[in-house]
Amino acid sequence: MNRLHLTPIYGDDETITHYMGIQFFTDANVDLGPLPCSMTKEPVRSTRFALDNTFRPISTRPEHSNFCREYSSLFQLTDEVLCQSILSRLSPRDIASVSSVCRRLYDLTRNEDLWRMVCQNAWGSETTRALETVPAARRLGWGRLARELTTLEAVAWRKLTVGGAVEPSRCNFSACAVGNRVVLFGGEGVNMQPMNDTFVLDLNASNPEWRHIDVSAAPPGRWGHTLSCLNGSWLVVFGGCGRQGLLNDVFMLDLDAKQPTWREIPGVAPPVPRSWHSSCTLDGTKLVVSGGCADSGVLLSDTYLLDVAMDRPVWREVPASWKPPSRLGHSMSVYGGRKILMFGGLAKSGPLRLRSSDVYTMDLSEEEFCWRCLTGSGMPGAGNPAGAGPPPRLDHVAVSLPGGRILIFGGSVAGLHSASQLYLLDPTEEKPTWRILNIPGRPPRFAWGHSTCVVGGTKAIVLGGQTGEEWMLTEIHELSLVSRSV
Repeated sequence: MNRLHLTPIYGDDETITHYMGIQFFTDANVDLGPLPCSMTKEPVRSTRFALDNTFRPISTRPEHSNFCREYSSLFQLTDEVLCQSILSRLSPRDIASVSSVCRRLYDLTRNEDLWRMVCQNAWGSETTRALETVPAARRLGWGRLARELTTLEAVAWRKLTVGGAVEPSRCNFSACAVGNRVVLFGGEGVNMQPMNDTFVLDLNASNPEWRHIDVSAAPPGRWGHTLSCLNGSWLVVFGGCGRQGLLNDVFMLDLDAKQPTWREIPGVAPPVPRSWHSSCTLDGTKLVVSGGCADSGVLLSDTYLLDVAMDRPVWREVPASWKPPSRLGHSMSVYGGRKILMFGGLAKSGPLRLRSSDVYTMDLSEEEFCWRCLTGSGMPGAGNPAGAGPPPRLDHVAVSLPGGRILIFGGSVAGLHSASQLYLLDPTEEKPTWRILNIPGRPPRFAWGHSTCVVGGTKAIVLGGQTGEEWMLTEIHELSLVSRSV
């Protein structure tokens, strides 16, 4: 037997906005005739939720039509226990669903402290701390921030003009974010001259402008390198192409120091010199370097890890029984704490070098490291996820979103496909599916991985002008993941 119970859902103004139907199933006693001996039948009873947070027993006997109230054991718990021990462990999507059950849960799920706990448990402490420094997070509140970063309903492009100048002009520099500041280092100047200067753009300023930073002991000039941020304010430069050829050195700068000074990190057993490699960061102090191009022009397939916080840092190659094909210009993203995702690049395919759209993952928290082919043809039996995937590309942008999803756009794209189209992949799904995002606003015509960075976890800043060769660094595009105004 089943019974349909309609529960009204109230809006902020106490009016009913819609109804939720809940169907309850109960066992039925079927009378097949007189029993051989006397027996008393017990009434069949079931329970249902009421709007005032109680269970109401339902009897099949007419004389029991007047309901007797019994309180649900769940709702005998205090608000504190419900929030801290139960609700805080749910995902943002689950909390949004729970809020529709009854008035009490609706009121509990409007609490900002609860939403912060939900976000911290779902996204991790590091992501939550980073979001706390973003003005948009404080303005929107954790509840709305969780909704917008989960549904991506507010994503939009906008074009900005900033002051200052980055001179001499250059290309093939690297940029990264330190809080709400965009930092640019090095690059390729006129006649392939390697640069070694540092510029900062403070997006918190009322009128942001590029500012040259006077630093001591600057590294040798380079281009095709990577620039990463560790521990909140440490800038780390690795590799690239310098005046004397390819490099494999590591330099670090504390941007918040009174007198910022570059210092070399003498890592033991470094990887071979390279350029156009990819890097990402783990645990706030670890640099991960993957692939690239060696002196001889050979593409690389290795992955190394360096903990710069150690007294005597040692490079450690990440061992794996199988490696993805060697490549350059790919992206490395971190999700789920210590999992890394590799996408795209110019990869070796037999005697050829072809743009790739393959996806590989590795969990660095496992005892035995293993690359897994999520999509593509790199391993026997590997298949493609559902949905229209991004066309093969290199030097693209990969944005890690809270919750483990990866956003891909830009780069050097094969064929006539648009580089401004955005693609979304959730590698944590049982069957990962590519999704295309249609974003309002005016996107940039070009977006390159080395000149794009994610600021505060809520926006991606794309540096550059009209083409990939003539860089107009006073013109930037912002991909905002959350609402700019309430």
